[in-house]
Amino acid sequence: MVLVILAIVAAVLVPLVWLIATYNRFQSVTQHLRESWADVDVELQRRYDLIPNLVETVKGYAAHERETIERVIELRQRAAGNHERPDRQSADEQALEAGIGRLIAVAEGYPDLKADATFLELQRELANTEDRIAAGRRFYNGNVRELNQLCVTFPSSIVAGIFGFERQGFFESGDDARATPRVDPGR
Repeated sequence: MVLVILAIVAAVLVPLVWLIATYNRFQSVTQHLRESWADVDVELQRRYDLIPNLVETVKGYAAHERETIERVIELRQRAAGNHERPDRQSADEQALEAGIGRLIAVAEGYPDLKADATFLELQRELANTEDRIAAGRRFYNGNVRELNQLCVTFPSSIVAGIFGFERQGFFESGDDARATPRVDPGR
């Protein structure tokens, strides 16, 4: 009789402990996902703050490049105002990265601007910020991968379905960020 009671208790207790442990795992991964996105968001905000200074510096030297400058301002406003899920925000960020690249390319045509200390410092800060965004993106996407694996693998997918955990999209980088950087030895 005691063995039957122990078997019944074990049959109820083991699945309950597994359910609680799996639920807590989902909660932990979800929290890591939020934290890692907050880190990326801080760096994106830093980029948004640097862009107006960069634009103003370029404006002083390249006033007739108005279309490129206005496009970067527009892209910055769109990206900074986008508070969608990270996977939906990545399209605006990719467009902004491309716009910044075009603005830097405009600066290449102005030797005085390329030598300007303010421009060089802004360019250096922007490059450092882009590196931090890339590192944050990798960390965030690693957490997305882990959550998505939990959502689609059996038996944790059962817990995901019961408690409403959903797969998340990755924060993608633009093709320009994947390209091999061009080195200018003349600098």
